[in-house]
Amino acid sequence: MSVTASKETLLCMSLAGRPGNFGVRFHNDLYQRLGLNFYYKAFSPTDLAAAIAGMRALGIRGCGVSMPFKEACIPLIDEMDPSAAAIQSINTIVNTDGHLKAYNTDYIAVAQLVETHAVPRTRFVLRGSGGMAKAVACAMRDAGFTDGLIVARNEQAGRALARTCGFEWQPELGDERPPLLVNVTPLGMAGDQAQTLAFERSAIEAAETAFDVVATPARTPFILEAERLGKRLITGDQVAAIQALEQFVLYTGIRPSDEDYQAAAAFARS
Repeated sequence: MSVTASKETLLCMSLAGRPGNFGVRFHNDLYQRLGLNFYYKAFSPTDLAAAIAGMRALGIRGCGVSMPFKEACIPLIDEMDPSAAAIQSINTIVNTDGHLKAYNTDYIAVAQLVETHAVPRTRFVLRGSGGMAKAVACAMRDAGFTDGLIVARNEQAGRALARTCGFEWQPELGDERPPLLVNVTPLGMAGDQAQTLAFERSAIEAAETAFDVVATPARTPFILEAERLGKRLITGDQVAAIQALEQFVLYTGIRPSDEDYQAAAAFARS
């Protein structure tokens, strides 16, 4: 069912350093399928505070927040849901009559994926220390992973994340060759780092599971190498689809059927 934009149309948006099309296609496809008078647009703001103020002033209903704004948004909103407050990282903002409440649906997506892929609770290395890394590390901790290493060049952020989750920290991978590798950095993302492997080939060879949160492209050099070697894969587009579904529910108050969700996710990936 097609909906024509009007003055009653509710706007949703995303804010990202490097906007992709997945969220735009996913949300707008679901709005059409369900006959909802919503429209979704991606932005790369040059002034984050002004963008959030604009959301409040213009009545924009929902906002997805991606790297590098997941922590920087915190002082700009009114209330944090426990899903965001527990890890001090935002990926979703909902505007209700000018009141901005923040959530983190990345956490939900990661928790679901490690369960559905039956990932063994083995030692893992997580590369990254930003807002998304917080969501991933906390979700893994809460899912029963106890033996983890945070690899991050930012010592302050890396040590803080490791301390929060009860893991270790070091600035480089070194000789570590764990069964589970998790990339939560822009390495392999479309742009100037598109051809960069998130981990050394020897580490990928030794691993059993490769988990990359980069969604654009879903098949990063890390994932392609792990796939070639026959590893268990968790990809960024899987994370993006689940977290986008939970955002959709927060924005609209409607949970689509699994059939509609899968169709929208397939459309967004095409």
